[in-house]
Order: sequence, then C-alpha cells, then structure tokens
Amino acid sequence: MAVLRPYPLGPLVKRLFSELEVTGSIFDLPRRKFFGGSGERDLSVRFHGHRASSPLGPAAGPQTQMAQNMVLSWLAGCRILELKTVQIMDELEISRPCIDMETIGFNVEWSQELKLEQSLEEYVKGSMLIDILDASGAVEVAPGFADVIYDMSVGYDLKGIQTDRVQTFIDGMMDASAIVDRLRSEIPVEHAQYRDLDFRTRLSDTLTLSTFHGCPPDEIERIIEFLLDEKRLHCIIKLNPTQLGPERCRQLLNDELGYDELHVPDSAFENDASWDQATGFVQRLGDKAQRLGLGFGVKFSNTLIVENHRDFFSAKEKEMYLSGQPLHVLATNLVGKFRDHFGDRFPISFSAGIDRKNFPDAVALGLVPITVCSDLLRPGGYGRASGYLVELEERMKKQSAGTIADYILRAYDYAEAALDKLGLSEDDPTRQRCLEALASGGDLSEAAGDQYEAWLSEARLLNTAHYVAQATADERYRKARNSKPPRKVGTHLELFDCVTCHKCVPVCPNHANFVFVIPPTEIDIVMLRQEGDSWHSESTGTLQIGKKQQYGNFADFCNDCGNCDVFCPEDGGPYVVKPRFFGNRADWTEFADQNGFYLEGDTMLARIGGREFKLEKDGADVRYSGDGFEVTLSPHDPAKTVRGTAEKGTSIDLTYLHIMSLIREALYQDGQVNYLSLLR
Repeated sequence: MAVLRPYPLGPLVKRLFSELEVTGSIFDLPRRKFFGGSGERDLSVRFHGHRASSPLGPAAGPQTQMAQNMVLSWLAGCRILELKTVQIMDELEISRPCIDMETIGFNVEWSQELKLEQSLEEYVKGSMLIDILDASGAVEVAPGFADVIYDMSVGYDLKGIQTDRVQTFIDGMMDASAIVDRLRSEIPVEHAQYRDLDFRTRLSDTLTLSTFHGCPPDEIERIIEFLLDEKRLHCIIKLNPTQLGPERCRQLLNDELGYDELHVPDSAFENDASWDQATGFVQRLGDKAQRLGLGFGVKFSNTLIVENHRDFFSAKEKEMYLSGQPLHVLATNLVGKFRDHFGDRFPISFSAGIDRKNFPDAVALGLVPITVCSDLLRPGGYGRASGYLVELEERMKKQSAGTIADYILRAYDYAEAALDKLGLSEDDPTRQRCLEALASGGDLSEAAGDQYEAWLSEARLLNTAHYVAQATADERYRKARNSKPPRKVGTHLELFDCVTCHKCVPVCPNHANFVFVIPPTEIDIVMLRQEGDSWHSESTGTLQIGKKQQYGNFADFCNDCGNCDVFCPEDGGPYVVKPRFFGNRADWTEFADQNGFYLEGDTMLARIGGREFKLEKDGADVRYSGDGFEVTLSPHDPAKTVRGTAEKGTSIDLTYLHIMSLIREALYQDGQVNYLSLLR
C-alpha cells in the first residue's frame, strides 16, 4: 500500500509555468477548463464576513489534501476550499481501494492521510502556488474573481483537538508566516520575482467541524465552545443525514428513490445526535457565537452510513459511506427541515451530490459554500467544476440577475411572494419600487433599500420549499437512473499501450496518473546466457509498443483509492498495472510487493514481475544488473558488446534493459514536464 508523500515547492512552481508554456495546461488541466470569471456577472458571496469570488468549492475530501489539488480546484473556479479534515490520529490504516464510484458513490475514507505537520505545509504550499499564479498574470482572472477562502476542518473529539499537535496545526493556519518565510527560498531562481510576494499568512479563521458518525451531542457542543472561546474561530458544524430520523430517511432512500438494496443500520441513528439534540445545541451555540461576534452555522451533510453489501471494498468493512445522487435528496430535505425550524437565522453550508445541473439550484437557496466531491471523481475530474459556474452564469443571465443575491430573488419567481411575507401593502412605495425593478431588470438592492436583506431571507425560505419538493420528485436521483456502471471492453491492461481514453489522468484526485511519450517501437526479446568466457544470445520474439501516448503513476501521490480502475475501460487498474514511479529510493525498497521504478540521475531501479533490475550509465555504455548477473554493454548493440558475469544457468532478459532505457529517455527528454523530470 502506498503512502502519500509531499512534493517540494520549487519543482511545483517550475511545473506551473513550464507545463502551461509547453502544453497549455496546469497539472494536466487544459486552459479551456480554467474558470477565472467572465466579468459579466458578480458571483461573489460572503462567508463568515469574508468575500469569496464564487460559492463553489471542493469538499473536505480527496480533492483538498495536496497542494496540487488546491491549485486544480482554484483553476476550475472554486473559491471556497474546504481543506481535508485533520485529526490527532494521523497514521491511519485505510482499506484499499477506498472509493467506489461505479454508480452513485461509496467510500471508506475519512480524514487526511498525511501527518498533521505535513498537512499544514501542504495547505500553505497550495496557497502560495495560487498566490503565485494570480500574481503572474499567466492565468486570466477577471477583476474581483481572485478572492479565495480556505476553510479548515478538524475532528473528531475534544481531547484530540486540544492536543498540542492539533493546536499547532490550527495556530499555523491562523498564522503561517514562519512557514511562508521558510518556503520562499525554495522558489527557483528563474522565478525569483515571486520570492518577495505578499503571500497570505493568515490562511484561515474559519473552521468546519467534522463530527463524523457517532460523535455524542454534548461532545460536539463542547468542541465548538472551545473553538469559539479559545481560538475565536468562525465555526460550522457538519451534521448527518440521520437527523431526518429513521422513518423519513429510509422512506426517502429505499421507497421514494428506490435504493432498496441500501440498508441504514439502526446503530447509525442510535449513535448520532437526534434532531432534538442537534437543534438544542445549534440554538445555544448560535447564541454564544452571536455574543462573541463570531460566525456560526451548519453544514448538510456528512455522508450516510450504509451496510457494505458489495464486494468492491475489503470484506472486513462492514459499513461504508454513501455519497452522490441519493445523498443530494436526503441533504436537501434536511435543509428544508432545518429551515422550517430555524427560518433563515443560520447560514448553511452544503455538500451532497452536487453537479452542473443542480449547482445553480443550490445557489438559489442561498447555501454557502456549495462543495462537491463525488462528481469531480468522474471523467473530466476537476475540469467538470468550471461547467458549474458556466451553468450558473447562464441561469443568471436568463433571469437578468447581475449578482447572486438578485439571482436568489429571481430564480424561481418567488420575489413577489417574498414581498408578501414582509407584510408590505399593495400601495407601499418600497413594494412598488421592487416590483418595477423586477419587471425592468433594475437594481433590486436599491429598490428595496433597508428591506433588501429581509426580502432576500424570505426568498431563500420560499426557494428552499420549492427545491426540496422538486429534487425529491426528480427522476434523475432515483436508482433507475443511477445503476449503470462504466463500460468495460473486456481486455486487460498491460505495462504499455491501452485504449488511450485518457480517463485515468483527470479522475485521480491527487493527480498521480500522468502521460509520457514513447515513440512507437519494436523491441527484440533477446536472452543472454554466459557459457565459459563466451556470451550467447537468443531472440525469442518481439515486444511492440504501438501507441505514442503512454500512462504512468507517481507513487508519492497515489493512495490506491482505486478510482482510476473504476473508469478505465480495461481491467487491471492503471494504478496497479501501468509503470509506477517512486519519488524516493526508500519507498521503492519498502514497497517490495509492488512493481515500480525509481530514477535518481542516471541510475534507474526497476521491479517488474517481482524481479529487480538496476541500470546505470558507465561512460558511453550502461551497467545492467539483476538477480544473479551484472554486465556492462552498449545500449545500441548489447548482445555483441556484453562483458561481465552471470551465475551459472542465469539467463539475462535484455527486454527489461530496453524497457528501462525507453522509460528513462521518455521521462527525461526535452519538452517533457513530469514529477520525475522536475526532481532530476
């Protein structure tokens, strides 16, 4: 099983600009999938008093645990990044694979897979890379579309959060100046103009508490009280779908949506905070935050525990966590239930089955931020996010709305009904101005004056009731529309060549899969054998490499989640079968059960089919060694120039020498931008 390894800032900076120049992409996201704002619509929102240029962001999941993930999210238009949850237990044993997106979405993940100290540094690196990109002008960003918020997330109990290491993490997010100053020197000389950039050092003063499943209600309340009192943080509590209650939750999931194979165990409801308990601590904590002048709200929703009825995850995983389309309906119903109880008093963050089609609807409810995970794990990856904002702008244009607030009022034509809720009479001047502005496409804020916020609030409530009913009845969330797995073609992946569909690169949330180029070639399969002082060669066939585009896997970023295997049309899994490259020798040695390669300058180590080989330059020749042999020969005519030794009876397969040479040349050739060449 692989272990995530942070990557140095310097090579990441190099990659930003060299890749953009060479291929017009950044971390394999093409420029056409960037979203820097159009300048025609103001998509900005407020979150705990801070301005974000869009309400969209990745959820605290696989898209926000590495620096390159943060950059990819930002490039696609995300402006509120909910960073992956950290906790004191930062040496987790997680079953692999851990993400199942064959139909809807299941996982057995939970918190960050890096050490706490590494997580903090990754988040600082990601922020610095975004600052560099913004300052460089290399990426088009419309005026006013650069404001980004980083929302930290911690879990899962008070004792763990109060430990020195978690407190150091939180303090570092609130003041990262020491890390920023240390990392400045890593910016390479050719980009030295960014070393003195005014990098953000207060990364965050907002926090979403991940309560996970089974966190006692009194524990939740004590954690938030501590964060409000001691850290002065604006806080959001992530709540669970179980608060719908067992009857309503199962009715929606099993009966109305038709997912009759999914069973929510009784323990999920018994161990989570009840509805009454949750509304009780929300009321008390909201009052406390208000007294302290801090922001407070809730998030719908966490994942939903269901029994593991599939064979995708390890059999030891008796439960798994539901996401995707059915969770969207459960979470929107929970939003409706919450607003029926509290009205529009508390801000609501949202994450559940968001996609391009329903993102504008979530915006119309006034939800901030609106975060996404499952849909970005599908083909297209981060590039799908820019489409959400394009769709939002199209709907805003259709409604003649120039701002998010105006869009909320116009989205479902409830603006006049919202005025009725304010009790404004037919002849009230404010009402008349509002109706005229609605009809003419005028400035609604100016027309409503000091009634604008109250008008918006009533519209959010009316929109919520409308959309909850709409989403619950929508066929697109039902089992019948979400039961077809990705197509497989019946062939098995090999080390080289495949159907070249390119799906494995964007569906990897950590950007571990990548493309490299080997010219089509045919290699003689030659076996060498030493007999006395002589060497004899025998050709036993040929190895053909027919596709110019090949795929590799950078082990340092791969957590064996399995998502690329789900969407690959061939069997075997790109992260398992395709060449896997380790960023350091220790990992190549430690993970001896995995095939893979390690490059260090002109030296290359390989493990293929369980056999280990080493290739080194020796002047104009190469030294090639493995189990039972060490020979020096010319790479151009190895069978005739060989010298060295081999144990009696050992046959030397020169195919592996050629494979290693081709790979090394492909990764290091001019114009190739990859994580291995940047470390050279």
